[in-house]
Parts: sequence; structure tokens; C-alpha cells
Amino acid sequence: MRVWTCTRCTTRAFQSNYWGEDMLRLIKWLVILLLAALAALFFWGYTPDTDAAQMESKYSNAASRFAQLEPGLRVHYRDEGKSDGPALVLIHGSNASLHTWEPWVKILGKDYRVISLDLPGHGLTGKNPAGVYDNASYVNVVDRLLTKLNVDKAVIGGNSMGGGVSWLYALEHPEKVEALLLVDASGQPSAKSGKLPLGFRLMRMPVIKEAARFIAPRSIFESSVKTSMSVQSKIDDKLIDRYWELNRYPGNREATMRRFASPRNMTAGTKERLSAIQVPVLILWGADDNLIPVTSAKWFAEALPQAKMIIYPNVGHIPMEEIPEKSGNDVKIWLDDVVAKTPKV
Repeated sequence: MRVWTCTRCTTRAFQSNYWGEDMLRLIKWLVILLLAALAALFFWGYTPDTDAAQMESKYSNAASRFAQLEPGLRVHYRDEGKSDGPALVLIHGSNASLHTWEPWVKILGKDYRVISLDLPGHGLTGKNPAGVYDNASYVNVVDRLLTKLNVDKAVIGGNSMGGGVSWLYALEHPEKVEALLLVDASGQPSAKSGKLPLGFRLMRMPVIKEAARFIAPRSIFESSVKTSMSVQSKIDDKLIDRYWELNRYPGNREATMRRFASPRNMTAGTKERLSAIQVPVLILWGADDNLIPVTSAKWFAEALPQAKMIIYPNVGHIPMEEIPEKSGNDVKIWLDDVVAKTPKV
């Protein structure tokens, strides 16, 4: 019996096997290269959490206190300035800490009682045992702290995310708010950022952000700070180290990942909603803000009935650190006017 073979079929089968093996080898090498690159990235950028005791020794001062608001939630705060003066509460932004307000405390503390705090997942406060890090939970933390400090009414102010917490606090507790201070505040829906800092961009990348649990080189924080602040002369090693080290305080990196995983529209407001705020409002904004555009300042001014707006040319996202004297004195002039017009009880 004659067996017929198809030369063309045999050739095709041979080529198919050949290219299949070749492709497998290629994939194998690509996987090896990828793993090598990830190992190199881990080796280059791996940074463990900082030591809590060392950070508390380095970044607390004589005014630092820790309030136990619930089991496992210990909030770092400072109650400074004129103890019997009108109360001013200052709330920092995302990935910042109460230290951002230190220049203002020196200016305003002569006449005002200045209360600042590290929100859960920030600074020396660390993790929230409930694992919640949204603005609504922050409003609750601020309110419980003020209750603990017997503060019935205060001027509430904040920067960036802290500004969003501030206007939300004013809406939820209007009877406790004397006036409202918004410094490059979050809240306008669909506000388009300019040159977003590297750290913020990385935290919005689905795969890369997972590596942030372990990889946090100082260079990323330096780049982010330099993008956030336009007044470069105010940036030094001490400032960069503060942001870098406190972001690695135990629990803070996990909190950051949880916050960035939340829908961004959860922190947005509407003009109709904000119009319910019927207290004096001061809006301060850096014209060169890369995170929240200066157009948001005008949006807030249109939404808030009693708003006064000041725009700082050549200033970025953090006026209280970039131009502390100018911005702090503008706040003092405004506060003095608010206090003068407040009916005496």
C-alpha cells in the first residue's frame, strides 16, 4: 500500500512548530526581563515604613497632643496661640500634615487660638481602625476633636482636600461655624488639573499604585513638592524630608491607597449646595496652582454668597508655605474684620 504524504502540509506543520517554539522562547525572555525590571525597581525604590516613635520625637513639639477619639484612633493635634482668643481650626491637604500651618501659627497665634490636626492617614495620626478615609469621616473626626476641646464655635479653614472638609463641615454643622477659609480648596466638579505632581499621577495608575505600599523613593516626593509649589526658594531638604517621612508613618500609605481608590466625585460639591453657607468666606488661591486650577477659586466665589477672593500671582498650591507672611497677614486682616462684626454675646 502506497502512503501519500503532503509535502506542503508537512512544511506548514514544521513552520508552525518552529514559530510556536520561537514565540514561547520570546515570551519566556520577556517574562524574565519584566521580572528583572521589577526586581531592579524594588531594589532601587523600596522604602519601609518609618519608625513611629522616631517620627513622633522628630515631628512633635511642646504643643503636640494626642486625642484618643475611639479605640485605635489617636489623633495628633496642636492647640496654640491665644488660649482665650477666637478659635481658628486649620485642616491640611492630601498627603500633608498640620506642619503645613506652622508659619501661620506664628502670625495668627498672637490674637487667635489656632487648632490644627493630622487627619487619619496623615502625619502622626496614622491609620483609622475603621479603614475609612473620606471627607465625611474627616468631618466627623474634626467635630469630635472640637467637642473634646470644648470649642462650640470656630472659624474653619483648610487647604486642598482640607478645604473640601472645611466647606462640608460648614454645611453639616452651620451652628458651629463662625466663618470659612478656603485655600486652594477641592470641591469644583471636574476641575482640570495642570501638571499633576508625579506622586498623584502614580497613585492613579491601577498596577503601579499597588507598588506604592513598598516603593516610595524620596525623589518622587521631591518632584511632587516642586510641582505643587511655585515659590521654589521655600523648598529645602527639611521640607521634602517631612513630606517623605510622614507619608511613610505606619498606616499612612495604606490610607493613601484607599483614598485614591475612592470615586473622585465623592468630594465634589454644587453651587446650589454651597449657597447654603451663609457665613463670611475668604478664598485664597495661587494663580499657578497645578493641582486645582485658579478657575476653581472663581467657581467658589460665585457659589458662596459672602465670599472674598484673593489670587496670588506666581504662587502654587500651598500659599501658607510659599508666601506665609503675605497670606498669613491677609488672613489676619480678614479675621479681625470678621471678629469686629460678630455680635458679642
